Amino acid sequence: MGRHRCPLVWNSRNKHLTHVGCFTLFVVSFELLTGAVRLGQDAVDQSLTFDPLVRYGCALCVFLYLLRFISLLVLPQCVFNVCGLVFFNAFKDHVRLNNSPLLAPFICFRVVTKGDYRKLIVQNVAKNIDTCMRVGLEHFVVEVVTDKSLNLDRNCRVRELVVPAGYRTKSGALFKARALQYCWEEEVNVLRDDDWIVHLDEETLLTENSVRGILNFCSDGQHPFGQGLITYANGKIVNWVTTLADSFRVADDMGKLRFQFRCFHRPLFGWKGSFVVTKAGAEKKVSFDHGSRGSIAEDCYFGMVAYRDGYKFEFIEGEMLEKSPFTFWDFLQQRKRWLQGICLVVHSAELPWRCKIFLAMSFYAWATMPLSLMNFFFAYIMPLPSQPLFDFCVAFVGAVNLYMYIFGVWKSFASRYCRHPFVLLYYTVAAICVIPFNVFIEIVAVLWGLFGRKNQFYVVNKDPVVVHTL
Repeated sequence: MGRHRCPLVWNSRNKHLTHVGCFTLFVVSFELLTGAVRLGQDAVDQSLTFDPLVRYGCALCVFLYLLRFISLLVLPQCVFNVCGLVFFNAFKDHVRLNNSPLLAPFICFRVVTKGDYRKLIVQNVAKNIDTCMRVGLEHFVVEVVTDKSLNLDRNCRVRELVVPAGYRTKSGALFKARALQYCWEEEVNVLRDDDWIVHLDEETLLTENSVRGILNFCSDGQHPFGQGLITYANGKIVNWVTTLADSFRVADDMGKLRFQFRCFHRPLFGWKGSFVVTKAGAEKKVSFDHGSRGSIAEDCYFGMVAYRDGYKFEFIEGEMLEKSPFTFWDFLQQRKRWLQGICLVVHSAELPWRCKIFLAMSFYAWATMPLSLMNFFFAYIMPLPSQPLFDFCVAFVGAVNLYMYIFGVWKSFASRYCRHPFVLLYYTVAAICVIPFNVFIEIVAVLWGLFGRKNQFYVVNKDPVVVHTL
C-alpha cells in the first residue's frame, strides 16, 4: 500500500485507454490543423474551385493527380496499424503461463551467424539459456549455425553447426537462407516434426515474457507459425539517432503485425526474420531453398510461400530485445537490403498476387517515397481542387505515421524512464526531430536499392565493442 507507484506505470488497461485517447486527439487535431477537415464557413475553400485541366494542361494535371494517388498506397498499412494499436492492449506488463513449462514441447532456439563475433554470441547464448531456466523451461536447446567455427564450450544446452564452405542447396539459395536450409539436411537435422524452432539474430536477447509467450504459443499448437514484438532501446544505447528512428518499427510490430496475425492469421504485409517461431515439420515443408530470389529477404519470402501454401500465423505475446544499427552507414545498408529483398519477393513469379497484393502496395509506397514527398512542394505551387475524402485520407496517413514514432518511444522507454516523465517527453520530441533524418536515409536507400546491385547481403555490425575500437 505504501509503495511509490510510477506515474506512467499503472493499470495496463488505463494506460491503453490513455494511449487510445491521445491517438484519437492527435489524429483529429492533425486533420483540423492541416485543413484536411474544414468546419463551418471554412468548409469550402473558394480559391480551390477551378478546372485543373484548364490551368495546368492535360499532361501536368495527370502527373499531379498521380502524385497524390501514390501517397495513398500506404493507406491499407496505416489502417492496419490503427486497428492493431487501438483494438488490442499494447501495454500488458506480464505474460502469464497457461501451462506448466514441464509440459511444453521441445524447443530449439536457432541462431544464424557468419561467426565474426564469437564473444557476443557466447555472451548472448549464456544469457538466453539463463532466461529460459528462470522461466522453468526444461526441454530446449540453443543451436548456433555458423559459417566459421566458433569452438563453443561443450554444453548439453548448446549445439554448434558449421555450414561447410562447399555446401550448395538444390535451388542455389544464398547467405542466411543457405545456412537455414543446411539445418534440414538428413545427416544434420535432429528435430522431430512436432518440435518447435525459435529463430533469433545473433544479438537477440530473450525476456522472461517472450519465453512465456513462446511456451503458450507452442503449447496451444493451433498455428504453425508465429511472431512477436522486438524493441531496440535496451541496455547501453550506442546510437541514439538510429534507436529513435527504429521506434517506428516497434509501433509497426504492435500495430500492423499484430492485427494481421490476430485477425487474419496471414502475413498480409510480410514479417521479419527474428522472434520467428515455427513448427519444425511445417518449416521443413516450406523450406528456405528458393534460389537467389528468396535469399536477400529470406524471411519475407518464406512467409509468403507459407501463406501461399495455406499455413496460418499468430502473434506471440512478450518482447525480445535487439540493438539498432550502431552507425548511419549500417542503418542505410540495412534499409537498402530490405528494400531490394522485398522487391524480389513482390516480383517473384512463384508467388501469386492474391498473397502479396498488400505487401506489393507497401513496397511501392516505399519505393515511390521520393515522388510522394514531392506533394509537399507541388501542393503549394500547383494546388488542386479540394477533394474532402482524398484530403482526409492523406492527412490520416500523415497523422498515423507521425504518431507511430511517438508510440514507439512510449513503448520502448516507458519502463526505463517511468519515474522521469519529462525525460520521456524529451525523447518523444527527439524522435519527432529524427524523422527528417529517417526520411533522408529511406530516400537514399530507395534510390540506391532500385538502381544498385540486388544480389548483395550486407551484414550489419552487431558488436558495440568493434564500433568503439574503429
